[in-house]
Amino acid sequence: MTEEPLLDAIRFDASGLVAAIAQQHDSGEVLMVAWMNRDAVAETLATGRAVYWSRSRGTLWRKGETSGQVQRVLAVRLDCDGDALLLRVDQTGVACHTGRRSCFFREAQGGEWVVGAPVEIDPEVLYGAPTEEAP
Repeated sequence: MTEEPLLDAIRFDASGLVAAIAQQHDSGEVLMVAWMNRDAVAETLATGRAVYWSRSRGTLWRKGETSGQVQRVLAVRLDCDGDALLLRVDQTGVACHTGRRSCFFREAQGGEWVVGAPVEIDPEVLYGAPTEEAP
């Protein structure tokens, strides 16, 4: 079966990308936001494993290929405008490159960003090198 009709319904931006939100299927926890191009969406649909487009590396990024922290995709949903995807996933381990379960670990409180989630796995263990945390 071809995914062409599914892919044709997605409104990719001028760079050929669409925002993709990864959500844990059973808890509803939002894990991360990434970008997908047509090839990433097609491979995700075909394999059931989350594949994204790495804007910094300019290549497909198969979630967990380096860290082992994979996302098994249980459902892919398209929003009403066709310009965003929701991936309902079963996350193995942590989703964030900082070693936290979710990339959404900072909360605005009293005029500053407060870290509300601990590092579960040292990024050096996941990737073999320290990763930079966004300011």
